[in-house]
Amino acid sequence: MELRNIAIIAHVDHGKTTLVDELLKQSGAFRANQAVAERAMDSNDLERERGITIMAKCTSVEWKNTRINIVDTPGHADFGAEVERILSMVDGVVLLVDAAEGPMPQTKFVTSKALAMGLRPIVVLNKVDKPDEESDRALDECFDLFAALDATDDQLDFPHMYASGRSGWADHELDGPRKDLSALFDLIVNHVPAPRQLQRKDEDFRMLATTLGSDNFIGRVLTGRVESGTLKVGATIQALSRVGQKIEQFRVTKILAFRGLAQQEIDEATPGDIVTIAGMSKATVSDTLCALAVDEPLEAQPIDPPTITVTFGINDSPLAGREGSKVQSRVIRERLMKEAESNVAIKITDTPGGEAFEVAGRGELQMGVLIENMRREGFELSISRPQVLMREEDGQRLEPIEEVTIDVDDDYSGAVIEKITGARKGDLAEMRPAGAGKTRIVAHVPARGLIGYHGEFLTDTRGTGIMNRVFYGWASYKGPIPGRRAGVLISMEDGEAVAYALWNLEERGRMFVGPQAKVYQGMIIGEHSRDNDLEVNPLKGKKLTNVRASGSDDAVRLTPHINFSLEEAIAPPMLWAYIPQHRSDRSRKTGITAHH
Repeated sequence: MELRNIAIIAHVDHGKTTLVDELLKQSGAFRANQAVAERAMDSNDLERERGITIMAKCTSVEWKNTRINIVDTPGHADFGAEVERILSMVDGVVLLVDAAEGPMPQTKFVTSKALAMGLRPIVVLNKVDKPDEESDRALDECFDLFAALDATDDQLDFPHMYASGRSGWADHELDGPRKDLSALFDLIVNHVPAPRQLQRKDEDFRMLATTLGSDNFIGRVLTGRVESGTLKVGATIQALSRVGQKIEQFRVTKILAFRGLAQQEIDEATPGDIVTIAGMSKATVSDTLCALAVDEPLEAQPIDPPTITVTFGINDSPLAGREGSKVQSRVIRERLMKEAESNVAIKITDTPGGEAFEVAGRGELQMGVLIENMRREGFELSISRPQVLMREEDGQRLEPIEEVTIDVDDDYSGAVIEKITGARKGDLAEMRPAGAGKTRIVAHVPARGLIGYHGEFLTDTRGTGIMNRVFYGWASYKGPIPGRRAGVLISMEDGEAVAYALWNLEERGRMFVGPQAKVYQGMIIGEHSRDNDLEVNPLKGKKLTNVRASGSDDAVRLTPHINFSLEEAIAPPMLWAYIPQHRSDRSRKTGITAHH
């Protein structure tokens, strides 16, 4: 049976996972009566809730005596490290582009990595059945993008198809029969080359570990592509670090290969195939698993450096330990180290006191996903506001710059440009009409200036704007950027908030808590309408007397309080510290008690 390895890459929400669902169905990977969840590849609870892919995952389909290993990749820039590692396992990429939106920032980010590795892309213009599709414009933009990324002549001569992943068809022509995906299967088999590793079958076994996992029954497992040689269950092999140092020697207890959505045990791993190996105890991502005679490690794909850092610490608020079971710094450290082992984009460092840990990563969404996973596992944490990582080079201070692509109604474009090019120190790179009364704005903005901006952006555009951002490069430090512009309302008492007190405080600003919420001294309960901080008493109830008076029994009508999402709560401009707990999110000002 012949073999093909491909990755499907696209911007977030352009339809990768839905297309993979249809490829699995039409290849016969499911029984006719088998119950399959929508977006079957999004197996993680968070992925299903948010509707995005977070972890890169493999699957395998068979088509006309050819096995095609397909890797579904994340579409958000914060999880770009997943994509960078995965590209070393494949021989071709299917670039999925929304026919209405065209290539977006994440498309550019991942495509540049794929083209630099010499992979020849197949462009699929998806969602061409939408009323606002502009497939010709999207195709021209793909060609311009490839040319701008220094693609070779071979890569510029890319095949393209028109498709609707949800409807399950792909055709070479826009007015084709629109029947099924067989034309896409055939194009993958004919265009993507067979793995070059097949010619190295007689060499010693070597494999680069790309993803790390664990299984309740077989323990630690590593997945990657076999670069040379064959491997049988029971063989003894070794693990080498990136610099060639021997990490451990172990016996292979199981070899698993992807067959449809499930993994099946196989007796022998062959060159070019993507397999999972069990039996090791120390080896991790980017290590080389090889025969005992090999002493040279395989070169690992370099990973872009992290751009922001957040401090994770123990929850030392008065409400600590009430909702979570894992509160000690030792347990938090073990969990973070475990995360850093499998996620190469995250770096963990201890702080001098030992009770807090600096976690460096790609963005607020990546941090939010990590915090949410830990919270669901029963952890209680205190989280600092994100800080941007600076770099020193030739005596010059450099800061990370992000490329921001904004689609906004024409009426609001002025307000957006004023915000990102003014106080946030951004540079406008491109501005053009996007059709349907919208404007597309591309700007290069310091990462510092984007922390906490998303909520303000939605307010400025009345919720209609779409903002995408991706790491662009490093540039000279652009000077100070103004921080929070509003003060905060701080509780001066411990207890449960009272509706009557919150009602009286509404004229002072917007509330973050509702009635009966547990509060404590120093906890932030709202945003002040002025620029100074104000201590207030949210526990003050209504004084009761025996004398009835007109109007004294009016019902209290509260304005709904602001409910932050996890990412918004990490980085609002008015907060100094944020306490996510097992079920409740609370914010407080660091180092403050009442009457300080």
